[in-house]
Amino acid sequence: MSPTADQVLQAALSLPQAERAEVANRLWASVDGFASEEIAAAWDEEIARRIKEADEGSEPSIPAEEVYRQLRQDYGVLSD
Repeated sequence: MSPTADQVLQAALSLPQAERAEVANRLWASVDGFASEEIAAAWDEEIARRIKEADEGSEPSIPAEEVYRQLRQDYGVLSD
């Protein structure tokens, strides 16, 4: 990493969490291939669809404990 990039990183890491998240989001959006408005719009639609399904109860939800148990069983991750 260049000295300038390292300075930017150090400055960003000193910010409060919410500001770090905003900086990270803006940087990620600027990366070629990820800044596509079409992709962002598609994700917005998918998120809205999932929220609607959750609100309507049309998709069954899985308790977090069950998800964690399955992850531990399948991949050995997420310690108790």
